[in-house]
Amino acid sequence: MASHIGAGAPAAANPALLHLILDVLDDNKAEETVVIDLRGKSALADEMVISSARSNRHVGAIADKLVEELKKGGHGKVVVEGLPHCDWVLIDAGDVIVHLFRPEVRAFYNLEKMWSAGRPVEGALS
Repeated sequence: MASHIGAGAPAAANPALLHLILDVLDDNKAEETVVIDLRGKSALADEMVISSARSNRHVGAIADKLVEELKKGGHGKVVVEGLPHCDWVLIDAGDVIVHLFRPEVRAFYNLEKMWSAGRPVEGALS
């Protein structure tokens, strides 16, 4: 289950893409998944998904599976950074950017705080 940060938890700009990403993360035991609405804040993407994995190996395995499923789903133009070390992997799927972290690295960078701009968590996505 993912938390959503943003004004009123609006519908995703690309719901099929977001749903695919959240399903893969959930199926692969990603933890503490958060979706941040970036519309009106950044031209980079419409949503940002932040999730944790237990170890470098787990981060890499989830990233590999996510890239594979995105390609199968017709989202083949995916940019991936950070795979050699797997402390933090960024997957740019166009409308959605995914950050996968080891918990310590996630706590250090605290992207949720930076991008939420003081907004509370509004609710959960299913």
